Amino acid sequence: MDNGNALRVLVVGATGLVGQGVLQACLQSADVARVAALLRRPGSVAGNVDEIVLPDFRRAATLGDALAGFDACFYCAGAPPVGTAEAEYRQVTLQVTRAVADAWVAANPEGCFLYVSGAHANPGSRIMPLRVKGEIERALAQLPVRTVMLRPAGVRPVSGTGTRHALLKPFYLLARPMMAVAEGLLPALTTSNRAIGQAMIALAGMPAPPAVVECTQINRLARGPSGR
Repeated sequence: MDNGNALRVLVVGATGLVGQGVLQACLQSADVARVAALLRRPGSVAGNVDEIVLPDFRRAATLGDALAGFDACFYCAGAPPVGTAEAEYRQVTLQVTRAVADAWVAANPEGCFLYVSGAHANPGSRIMPLRVKGEIERALAQLPVRTVMLRPAGVRPVSGTGTRHALLKPFYLLARPMMAVAEGLLPALTTSNRAIGQAMIALAGMPAPPAVVECTQINRLARGPSGR
């Protein structure tokens, strides 16, 4: 990407496991000129990041022009599929996501909205998290902007990042080394949170990005032109 066309990016969910890696990738990229984060609490992230604070993301429409001036929205927020009741999972995944997306698109009608979904998302799935993810994918695809659904499988937290959920911390502590190996050997099954961010940057710079990006393609995009 020509640095003259460097991206202005809003990251939603920057304090979560995926969002931490995505934010790290944005801050390290010469292809990103400005990074902002939509946060519930001020001071939640470090680095050269503009903060947009809104305690209740469902009220995103009240932000108005504060959401304007971006080329892309990297939406990484969500409830963990393990240990979250269906009612809460649906509210966070459907209602909150749509509220932010609608407000951001209204402020950036020429932008690109990129959503971190999950492998095998399908509105017809019998598995609740996959079904709900499929429902929000279908809704976001109707937005009047370029949209991309990224579907990572296992997500490895890179150094300096991690999960805030106590239930999942032991899993990542034990699985991180194995996931790092699997990322190279089985790219369809594992990626890293920073690779997701690197892929998002590449996709946001495309005039016509693919509508759906699976885990293997995330890893390929993250490696850059030599890995495509």
